[in-house]
Amino acid sequence: MTRTRPTVLIVLAVIGAGAGWLLQLGLQTSGRPIVIPPVTLAIALSLIGILVLLAAIPVYRSVIRAAQRAIDPFYATRVVLLAKASSLTGALLGGALAAFLIFLLSRPVVAAVGSVSIAIFTTVGAIVLLVGGLVAEKMCTLPPEDDEKSGPSATTR
Repeated sequence: MTRTRPTVLIVLAVIGAGAGWLLQLGLQTSGRPIVIPPVTLAIALSLIGILVLLAAIPVYRSVIRAAQRAIDPFYATRVVLLAKASSLTGALLGGALAAFLIFLLSRPVVAAVGSVSIAIFTTVGAIVLLVGGLVAEKMCTLPPEDDEKSGPSATTR
């Protein structure tokens, strides 16, 4: 499994921002109320980002102290997949929620302070999810092996 590339995260954020902007614009032009994300979304995204980090701690400890305790490889695989999914989801939602925030701030009619602050909190929650996923993914990577230990025959395989 390869590490998450920044270009993938940027592309997902741009796709999310475009979809979020078009959703808000479509709702506004049809005369319907625009989407204001709930406060619980900000809390849930932040908690998921923190929980992904906490799930990666045993894997990180096992990577650092490789000889002392082995960890279940299925657990480590699940954690790294969850971390990657969290970072991708955080990028997509972060783009969409940032577009919601920019849309609220760019309207000719001044939005309520509560809706702007909620949009800020949910955008921060998505960023916490993104960063938590990236840090957890970094914690689950194995350090490169030394060439001295592998010997010359390992490079020819």
